[in-house]
Order: sequence, then C-alpha cells, then structure tokens
Amino acid sequence: MIRRNPFKRHRFPREIILLAVRWYCRYPLSCRDVQDMLAERGITVDASTFHRWVRKFGPEIRKRAQARHRSWRGLQWHVDETYVRVGGRWRYLWRAVDQFGQLIDFRLTARRDAKAARAFLRQARETVRCYQPLTIITDKAHSYAKVIGEINGRLGPGNAIRHIDRKYLNNRIESDHAALKQRLRRMRGFQTLAGAKAALAGIETFRTIRKGQLENCETGVINETAFIANLFAEAA
Repeated sequence: MIRRNPFKRHRFPREIILLAVRWYCRYPLSCRDVQDMLAERGITVDASTFHRWVRKFGPEIRKRAQARHRSWRGLQWHVDETYVRVGGRWRYLWRAVDQFGQLIDFRLTARRDAKAARAFLRQARETVRCYQPLTIITDKAHSYAKVIGEINGRLGPGNAIRHIDRKYLNNRIESDHAALKQRLRRMRGFQTLAGAKAALAGIETFRTIRKGQLENCETGVINETAFIANLFAEAA
C-alpha cells in the first residue's frame, strides 16, 4: 500500500528535511548547531520551521521504522525510569530494554506513579506482541511490584512474570540511560511535552538504527542514511 506523501506542501525538498532531522536526532547537536550546519551549505531554515520538521518527522520515522523492527525480543526485560527536563520541570521517561540491549519501548509522562507504570508496561507488552517477558528486572519502586502483580493476576500462575527488584542487576538499562542522557544534554531540555515526545521518538529510533537492530539496516553512517531514504522511497 502506498502511503501519503508526508513532504507535500513543504517548501524544502525531502533530502534537506531528512538530513536536518537525522543530524538532530542522531548526533549530540542543538537546534542552533543544525541551523548553522545547514547555513554553511547555503540553506537558511528558521527555528520554527526546523522544530516543525522534528515534531512531524520524528514520529513519522519511528512509525515507519517500527514496521521493520526485528520481530524477536529477549524475554528478560530491564525496566526503569529517568528524568527529562520539559518546560523547566522534570518529567519522567520510562524505558525498557531486553537482555541484549534492544529497546522494547519508552513513554514520557508528567507523573511517576502506578498509573504511569501501568500505562507504560501495557504499551510495551503491546509493542512486542508474541514476545512477552518471562522476567522483568526493576529497582525497588513500589509501583512496579503493584503493576506486575496485577498483570500476573490476569495471566495466572502458569504464565506469571518473574519480578526481580534488585537495582544492581539493572545496570544494563542504567548504562543505556546514561548514553541517552549524553545525547540530550546538548539540548538543555525541551519546551513542551508534545515537542519532547516527538523529538524522543526520533532520537530513540535513530539509536536503534545505529545499533543495527532493524531489518536490512547494517551499522555505519552510510547504511543508516540509505535506510532512512528507503523508508520514504514511496513518497516521491
């Protein structure tokens, strides 16, 4: 099925739009850095236009790339939340990776409570579909124990998820948080929750692409560029 052309009514060609969004999501660059790099190439883009590109094409790239994600996931999940500054306030970024470092899913919320944990784990389990976790490793936050207990109540004893709440066993996702934070530090926070969600969709997707965790995507910047261009090949 041919998808709609997301570049319709854009003044700039798709190559420039995708290049700018890829630079911003792939490298530790600020919006100003990307604008300056484009200006060096004779392309003048104002900040509002660039922010619209990120808000539109960050989620669009994620949606198209997810369709090509390798279907398998590890059955041991590492789940934790970290902090992201949005509009001058701390918000909570819930993330899960498997034992091989593959991203399961993420969710940005305004609160850190059982309701947010429940929504995140429901979303993550829907993402993996058939590859439901056998083990979930978390820290000792009470919200995880409560929500996993609710899930196990519906699954029954034969399919119950093993919950391990040992912080020292969760180093895999802690190190993944650190790598992501290093990327976000240059941005010095986001202005709005919607803008943060859109940018994170692109950033998390490009991190997955860089690690070669997508079908037909080898590591290396040349292969990454070709992969992104191929995602939009039908939008000529």
